[in-house]
Amino acid sequence: MTSFKSDLLRVLSERGYVHQISDPEGLDAAAVKGPISAYIGFDATATSLHAGSLIQIMMLHWMQETGHKPIALMGGGTSMVGDPSFKDEARKLLTVEDIERNLVGIRQVFARYLDFSGGASMMNNADWLLGLNYLEFLRDVGRHFSVNRMLSFDSVKTRLDREQSLSFLEFNYMILQAYDFVELNKRTGCILQMGGSDQWGNIVNGIDLGHRMSDVQLYALTSPLLTTASGGKMGKTASGAVWLNADLMSPYEFWQFWRNTEDADVERFLKLYTKLPLAEIAKLAALGGSEINEAKKVLATEVAALLHGREAAEAAANTARQTFEEGALAADLPSVPVPKATLDGLGVLSAFVTAGLVPSTGEARRQIKAGGLRVNDTLVSDERATLSAADLAEGVIKLSFGKKKHVLLRPE
Repeated sequence: MTSFKSDLLRVLSERGYVHQISDPEGLDAAAVKGPISAYIGFDATATSLHAGSLIQIMMLHWMQETGHKPIALMGGGTSMVGDPSFKDEARKLLTVEDIERNLVGIRQVFARYLDFSGGASMMNNADWLLGLNYLEFLRDVGRHFSVNRMLSFDSVKTRLDREQSLSFLEFNYMILQAYDFVELNKRTGCILQMGGSDQWGNIVNGIDLGHRMSDVQLYALTSPLLTTASGGKMGKTASGAVWLNADLMSPYEFWQFWRNTEDADVERFLKLYTKLPLAEIAKLAALGGSEINEAKKVLATEVAALLHGREAAEAAANTARQTFEEGALAADLPSVPVPKATLDGLGVLSAFVTAGLVPSTGEARRQIKAGGLRVNDTLVSDERATLSAADLAEGVIKLSFGKKKHVLLRPE
């Protein structure tokens, strides 16, 4: 691990946020010299962000905690194009009305993590992208980009290697993102763009454009793209995405997601998603056997408290304790044994048939479309979803049909 002098890079490095830095020594020196501004972009493709965005949100939080100025950049303009990075097909094109509605939902989250009266800011790239003159943009900005180089980026090569079409519209996304960096530097003095490791090529483009257009030194810092210990995609469950807005996922459902963290992920997630001191995290990570469940409860409560507030997090923890530990609900529920060997990868349709809640997979499919099936109180939205050990809560998986029919699957 590189020994950094600035609190910013030391904290980000120690807690596991750093994958690559374009110029570690230069950025470290700039962060030591005085407060710097950095941004992360969030496109408005849905009415809420999901747990996969929490690492980036926490990076902005730690920027402010270490005395710097984070910028949450809303992609009101770039959302009209859609980021093609590592996607097999083009995103659905959104209308201006769609984007505005999505931005309203997304903005709700950031006030929990950033103090907008203390140096943090939120901006929208629609403010400068929507008014661009196309010919002037091609002449002043487009001339600095090499198509040969753009085709060499992994995010584009992966798409082309799979013989998937890449539209000219999507091809412009990396130019617009690079221009965002230059524009933010002009407007705010921002010198750092952060993001997931899949954004490295796009961010480096911005650094190069800043040098060519304004002769300024800009920096890139990317975080690792996370999967769970078992290889699952972070922020996804058998029931769908782990949304950050309470109207799409209740604080209890959100708490339960983190409570079901795999043993091997507990320490890493405590570092990334909570503000607990590293010494305290080390003690929790050292718990063995069934005691690791206590660390998972701490993880769930701390993550939920940051997003939904301490009161809601404690209420969720109390509900889980009453439901699964004190037997307030579980003691009265029927249970169905399932061989451990077949639980991992068991299709959610088959699970509801096995539990006797529906007579056939066809009926299960119809109930999913009607919004009638839940796994661990989380609505099932994907009929192709599968269950795994990660869905176990206190050793069982709770399946629900409507509000009154519940069955516990117990692995044997």
